[in-house]
Amino acid sequence: MHLSAPIYKLKRNAKLLAREKSIPLHQALDRVAVIEGFRGWSHLVSRASQPDPAATILAGLHPGDMVLLAARPGHGKTLLGLELAARAGLLGKAGFFFTLDYHERDVANRFRDLEFPQTAASNPVEIDTSDNICADYILRRLARTDGNAIAVIDYMQLLDQKRTNPDLQDQIDALRAFASTKGGIIVLIAQVDRSFDLTGKAMPDLSDVRLPNPLDLSAFDKACFLHHGEIRFEAAA
Repeated sequence: MHLSAPIYKLKRNAKLLAREKSIPLHQALDRVAVIEGFRGWSHLVSRASQPDPAATILAGLHPGDMVLLAARPGHGKTLLGLELAARAGLLGKAGFFFTLDYHERDVANRFRDLEFPQTAASNPVEIDTSDNICADYILRRLARTDGNAIAVIDYMQLLDQKRTNPDLQDQIDALRAFASTKGGIIVLIAQVDRSFDLTGKAMPDLSDVRLPNPLDLSAFDKACFLHHGEIRFEAAA
């Protein structure tokens, strides 16, 4: 959840509110926090002090990067992928979100969770929910950007679900070639195999990525894993 203003400005608003309503400052702080969507001021401060995963990842991206974003279901990988696409403009790039898993209404609901209005003026990310999504389709869409884009693909294991599409390895190679030659950034969302739940590990790694067919994961420069609110973003081994 994004604050409408920096904390110091919210504190100033609370002081003004306390004077106007003749209420204790702590009550005014809580009222301001509730308006911002939090239970109270302490909740707002604790959440605001947590690292921003999207900002952390964006700060570590470079032109030509291929990034694997992986987690078990329900751990926030799609929401984080959407936010990366929505914030592409911060790097001076166009943002694309290609999904074979969600319909437009589902994506709109996710955007509401992020509090990023899906409008051309405030959030120029392009959402594509076509059933034809594959590497060739994505690269045709990205061609007009001449590589100046962050493309998030949801999700990797569905790219070759159609028999008419090339093998997943061939598609990953094509995306890798585009990123390398054009300097675009490709983020592929991926599922972590359910066997991870039995490993006792605190965080998944590349060995836990679900691969129905063999795939060389060395194509990825960086990997980001999510689990129970924790994030690990690192160079892919």
